[in-house]
Amino acid sequence: MRKGNLWYWVFLAPVLIALVAVVILPLMYGIYYSFTDWNGIYTTSFVGLDHYKALIGDEEFRNSLWFTTKFTVVSVFLINFFGLSLALLVTQKFKGNHVLRTIFFMPNLIGGLILGFIWQFIFIKVFSSIGDILGVEGLKVWLATEETGFWALAILMSWQLAGYVMVIYISFLEGVPRELLESAQIDGANSFQRFFHVTLPLVMPAFTVSLFLTLSNSFKLYDQNLSLTGGGPYNSTQMVAMEIYNTAFVENAMAFAQAKAVIFFLIVATISLTQVYINKKREVEL
Repeated sequence: MRKGNLWYWVFLAPVLIALVAVVILPLMYGIYYSFTDWNGIYTTSFVGLDHYKALIGDEEFRNSLWFTTKFTVVSVFLINFFGLSLALLVTQKFKGNHVLRTIFFMPNLIGGLILGFIWQFIFIKVFSSIGDILGVEGLKVWLATEETGFWALAILMSWQLAGYVMVIYISFLEGVPRELLESAQIDGANSFQRFFHVTLPLVMPAFTVSLFLTLSNSFKLYDQNLSLTGGGPYNSTQMVAMEIYNTAFVENAMAFAQAKAVIFFLIVATISLTQVYINKKREVEL
């Protein structure tokens, strides 16, 4: 037993060291720097809660947080709706379902910056051409307003992550016992009743995982926001991650940006853990 425990910790040590070096220590240092006048190189004094008090009057941070929250709600719903729909489609028995799985998953393999530039070309050039043909002015300026920029980001995010979430749902859908579905069918349940009363409760763990991933990814979105809209027009589509970056590296207010990052971390962690707790109570075990 002693030898087994020793090798357990030997193999676990590289992961623990990486976790501490890359996650735990930077988090601790970040919290400390948020209470100082750190300029990215050194600190000269301890300022206490000054940065956090200044956040109360930071309208740009509040606007970006509100925009990010709206975007997260919409994108989480769309990603999981399309992901589950695609999973239900490709788990049907027909020729080519495995090819479709690959096609639907492929957008997730493309980097966020590249995806942003691809969709920027689509929204600006392709939509503009369609608008000229149809005579619809709104299609010509798709990224020029806050509302259309919002939906452009939601479309991009849904297109990228729906295939990824689909894989999670597939793994649980294929694990639903066939005998339960057959028993429900014998009892007279139609396809919708079988889905909502048999399949859906059994794939609830997939919702827990998928909602956690999509929530955290949507809140932390940066690269697609940068390459698609750049936060424009007039920072109206600027999400929190970009606002924190601009505070740190454009305004050169490193400690203030760190305070924003700490608050943002607490918000995302609270929402994500609350969602996991609520969904865990809904899970059904065979």
